[in-house]
Amino acid sequence: MTDTPEQKTAPAVTRKPGNVWAELGPTLVFVLIYNVLLRFPEGDGLLTKDTALYWATGALIVMTIGVIVQKLVKKERIPPFLIVSSVLIGTFGTIGIVLQSKTFLFIKPTIINLLFAGVIFGGLAVGRNVWKMFFDGAFQLPDFAWRTLAIRWGLYFVALAIWNIILWQFFSEETWANWRLGNMAIGFVFALANVPYTLKHMLPSEDADEAA
Repeated sequence: MTDTPEQKTAPAVTRKPGNVWAELGPTLVFVLIYNVLLRFPEGDGLLTKDTALYWATGALIVMTIGVIVQKLVKKERIPPFLIVSSVLIGTFGTIGIVLQSKTFLFIKPTIINLLFAGVIFGGLAVGRNVWKMFFDGAFQLPDFAWRTLAIRWGLYFVALAIWNIILWQFFSEETWANWRLGNMAIGFVFALANVPYTLKHMLPSEDADEAA
């Protein structure tokens, strides 16, 4: 079933509960397993306080793959950002677990966010607005508005990359791990903060057809 003009111009500010839980699920499982393993004693062995981060990362990888499989089964569109982040999560997470090196796990969010920022700003530099390409089907905006949103989100990803380094270097592992929930809250608030700007520059359906 094709979308009507009214549906295409409506901003995607709400999501189906299933989609929301698909995004929250892997992070919640990561935090839950990490904190459960923290209750175990220190020392050598598979289930110890020292291996909490590895078990949590393994669960995150499995849950992320599960989200993609679920979307494939339901024949839903898989967002490009999800594909890229899943590959990086799986790659760096697996390397960190196999080598028993937490450095790979700590640096992973910074690399992912810098990659997203690089794709956005690199696209703008060559005249390609990647942000518009990803979300043009959700709602119609003039090019200058798409550019503004792209710059905002690019800077957001850069800020997250820097913040991850600060957490990693100056705070405890426990703080770093649990702050994943904080990052999700920040992302939600940032997206919400951009809704007024998006609504302000929404094109009526007839204008959107002319622009196309």
